This record gives sequence, structure tokens and C-alpha cells, in this order.
Amino acid sequence: MHTMRKNKFTRREMLQTIGSVGLVATQMHSIVAAAEIRMQAEIFFDPHMPTALQRALNYAGDEGFVASMPQLLHARANAPYHNIIWNTWFTANSEESVVTTRQGNRVIVAVHGGGIFAKPSRLERSYHADMDRTNSEGITGQGAARITTQEAYNVLEGKLPDGTEIPIYSFDEFKGGVSDLPIRYGVILDYNLAKKSKRGYEKFTVLKNDPNMIIRAGGVEPLGAYLDKFRDRHDTKLMGNWHPYLRIDPDEPQCRIPFLAGNKGGTGSESDGPGNLGWGYDNEYGLGGDANMVGMGRYVAVAKHDVSTSLRDLDFEL
Repeated sequence: MHTMRKNKFTRREMLQTIGSVGLVATQMHSIVAAAEIRMQAEIFFDPHMPTALQRALNYAGDEGFVASMPQLLHARANAPYHNIIWNTWFTANSEESVVTTRQGNRVIVAVHGGGIFAKPSRLERSYHADMDRTNSEGITGQGAARITTQEAYNVLEGKLPDGTEIPIYSFDEFKGGVSDLPIRYGVILDYNLAKKSKRGYEKFTVLKNDPNMIIRAGGVEPLGAYLDKFRDRHDTKLMGNWHPYLRIDPDEPQCRIPFLAGNKGGTGSESDGPGNLGWGYDNEYGLGGDANMVGMGRYVAVAKHDVSTSLRDLDFEL
């Protein structure tokens, strides 16, 4: 079912790296490693999403990465609750496209690690495209980014606009477990199955078996680990699971970038409630996949750095 490409990291190697350094932006200084070269994470926020992504890509360079949804959830599951990774929202370097196969089947293609919109220039094209409904690269009436029919066919085969070819897995294959997942890969899910998921707040026992959640988390086991950690933060009973599939035209090829919600203290997890504290913090509404593609972005980028040249670990106290 899947095609392969050369990767600098496998998912296992990535998890080992993240496990050793925490992938937590505010506590990298507390991690002691033997080597002077370490993986370090930084947050990049900008009110213009393409700019935020470009800054994150610049930091990551060729040997680093911009964190996808599975990576963000993994970092949270292994971080203390007071860490910034829990206390604000993030844009995932993931995307979810609604496409129709050549055989006429409607599916969701979720790509982690950079897909059709891996380059900020592709986002910019959608932002500035003519809003006429016949334009294949504009924004839909529901806030998704249109993709061309050729882009849709290509992503089904793991072929991306930047020339990369990635493995593509069926949902059944992915749910059963895939060893050594690369950082960049895709999963195909039947549209009608994705549409059955409740849009809103749901019990954790249900979320652990939800197809959309399994794909977003990177598998059944990573999802379970994250949901348990989320639940235990405040003995929460419900978490939000948001998708647009009940209100869109599935015959129009389109794509959205999912967001990971978060707010300072982690309260407001079980209802929409008041809050909306601005660009820094918002209601803890769970995982969002139906946000407008035009807006701000907050990415996490991870890259190798020589800590001996950094101010981060120096002692300035007299």
C-alpha cells in the first residue's frame, strides 16, 4: 500500500531523540547530555502562518524538523504540566486533505511532517488566490485551502509538491501498528468513517478508538499515552475532537492544518466556556481540525545545536 523514500530519521529514532531531550521548549537547559551537540526546540509564533512556518523551517535546517501532531502529543505526554508545551496552543506540521480517488471513493489523507503545504510559498498562493469558486488554489467558504485535482491524486500516492515521496498507509494497516515509522508519512482513512466521529467533547474511552484521533496521534499506543496524561491533569472527563466533515463539500479537494489546543493551567477542557485570552492562551478544547487556514501560526522546530556556544546554560548569578 505504501511507497518509500529515504529519511534522515525513522520515527523510532525520532522518539528516542525526543525522549532524551524532552522536546520541551522551556526545559532543554535542564537536560544533561554527554555530547556538546544536542537537539534543541524553539517556538515560532507569527500572526501570519506562512511566516511562522518559514521561521520554524529556517531554524530546523536540513537536519532538524518542524514538529507534527504526533510529535507534539508525544512531547506533551513526556513533559510536566507546568511546561509551556501544555500551556498554550500549537500549529502542527501535519495536514488533513479531503480527496476523491480515481475510483470515485472519498477519503481523508492525513500527512505528518510536511505535505502539500510543506513550503510556506504554497500557503501564500492559497492566501492570495482569486476567491472565485472555480480557482483551484483559493480558500473555500468554510476556510479550508483548495488543492488541485492533481495534487490530490499525487498525495494519494505519496508524491508531494517539493519532490519528496513518502510512505502512505491504509488506516487498517496503520491502526494495527507500523514499526519504524518515518517522520514524514501519510495515512488514508475512508471519508464516511471519519465523518462518523462526534464533533465536540467526548469521553476518553471513545476517543481512544476514534479513527481521526488515532491518525492524528500517530497510532493507537501514542494516542492512549497522550489521552491518559491529558485526563489526569485535572481528572478531566471529556476532551474535544473537532473535524469539519459534517459541514463541507467532500467533492471539492481541500486541505486543513490541525491545531493542538492548550491554555495556561489547562482549565476549560470540558466546555466551550468563556476565556479566549488572546494569542497566547485559549480554552483547552482538545484537538482541532476545522480551523480557518488563514490566520496565525505557532510551530515548534527542533534542530541540532552546539550548547557550548549558547547562552542558555550559562550561570549569570553572582
